[in-house]
Amino acid sequence: MSTYFDAFETRSQDARDAAQLEGLNAQLARNGMDPVNSLADLAGLPVLRKSDLVARQKEQPPFGGLPVSNLAHVFQSPGPIYEPGGVSHDWWRMGRFLHACGIGQGDIVQNCFGYHLTPAGMIFESGARAVGAAVLPAGIGQTELQARAAHDVGVTAYAGTPDYLKIILEKADELGLELKITRAAVGGGALFPSLRQYYADRGIDCLQCYATADLGNIAYESPAMEGMIVDENVIVEIVTPGTGDPVAPGDVGEVVVTTLNPDYPLIRFATGDLSAVMDGPSPCGRTNMRIKGWMGRADQTTKIKGMFVRPEQVAQLVAKHDDIARARVVASREGEMDVMTVRIETAGDDVAAFEKSVAELLKLKGRVELVEIGGLPRDGLVIEDARSYD
Repeated sequence: MSTYFDAFETRSQDARDAAQLEGLNAQLARNGMDPVNSLADLAGLPVLRKSDLVARQKEQPPFGGLPVSNLAHVFQSPGPIYEPGGVSHDWWRMGRFLHACGIGQGDIVQNCFGYHLTPAGMIFESGARAVGAAVLPAGIGQTELQARAAHDVGVTAYAGTPDYLKIILEKADELGLELKITRAAVGGGALFPSLRQYYADRGIDCLQCYATADLGNIAYESPAMEGMIVDENVIVEIVTPGTGDPVAPGDVGEVVVTTLNPDYPLIRFATGDLSAVMDGPSPCGRTNMRIKGWMGRADQTTKIKGMFVRPEQVAQLVAKHDDIARARVVASREGEMDVMTVRIETAGDDVAAFEKSVAELLKLKGRVELVEIGGLPRDGLVIEDARSYD
């Protein structure tokens, strides 16, 4: 098996930028939007949030008026959101990840992602087909049958959530069944270091990807296991939650993705997930941008004094005052009462003006605390809930 899935994984950044700009403008044209001159111009285009997509799909079912083509399947995810699916080669770009896992011709992949309504099962099956592996479409549940099938068929690789493989292995041990699984491609949940080590101790190499039902694969681990490498056919931005504004390199923010799949051209789709860009390319030789993987949810909407405070409101506060660099709302308790403190990173000192804007935009009165420039953490949080719920 070759080290890389294709030559795209090791191309120069100039070549990648040129190809992605061409692909982006083709996507914009499909959506009836004007072309841009550079990838940086993406930041000036509107963000599409899941709530927006739900509303659009209600008005224009099933796909909200987006120019979907080559439709083979329709899936449903919570929301509900309806996603199209195709059967052309590696439609969700999962083959790149499975190849990095060492899965290829001669392997039999036990695919334990669901095939019912949601697209995860088909996403991974498409990737297995792209690398020439056979698939046991196991789906979810019936662990004893799963363990017996893995033994009888001679399954060599697993695809599914990080923890379910352990359940299958333990059931096989209980039944006295020897399994041949040596590789695992996981997603849809946290892969804790202790769990990865458990698999390693059993001779199983386990790597994880970051994918969504709407977009397919976004980023994936390689054997270097130093961050996640962004897939070649998506453009990833990290923005301040509640806005479309890019954060400084290395800062935590919301993952916004533009897919270059011509069959479903999503432009600046906000995942609601937090991550950050890592410096430099992966030691494995793949040259695309790396991210740190999933670091929490960007939707930090919090109820304070019975009122919801949203990241978008904090963004409006920052935008209203030129001398505010950043702001962070902290919800705390004093006795039995909620307290809202708005920490404002600024070189200014007009507390009264800030307090007025807080009451106007956040719909609550709160304390204002001024912080010097650079004084707020770069952890992606714009609303911090410091209350104890014990």
